[in-house]
Amino acid sequence: MADCIFCKIAGKEIPSTAVYEDDTVIAFRDLEPQAPVHVLVIPKKHIESVLGFGPEDRELAAHILADVIPQVAKEQGLTEKGFRVITNVGTDGGQTVPHLHFHILGGRSLQWPPG
Repeated sequence: MADCIFCKIAGKEIPSTAVYEDDTVIAFRDLEPQAPVHVLVIPKKHIESVLGFGPEDRELAAHILADVIPQVAKEQGLTEKGFRVITNVGTDGGQTVPHLHFHILGGRSLQWPPG
């Protein structure tokens, strides 16, 4: 999508501080961190939210959840004490960028409820 900021980050049109990248996914530090560690994990393919996953995206979804997020959390030193993974869907869900992204938050005690 031409005007999507995350598509531009994935396409290297906008710089980011990447902590992980492969052919289908990029993970980078959030510009406005809400915790000492705040990383965003996005598919390079434009998918608006988890509601946009199609049958053809099962492998991508599994890769993000089973491979990328655990690896990034481990590399960021979050696995011993814990961390939070969040994805927001739609305006009422707090989604501000209409491109699927998972927040990895950690490095401090995270309270519940979050908002």
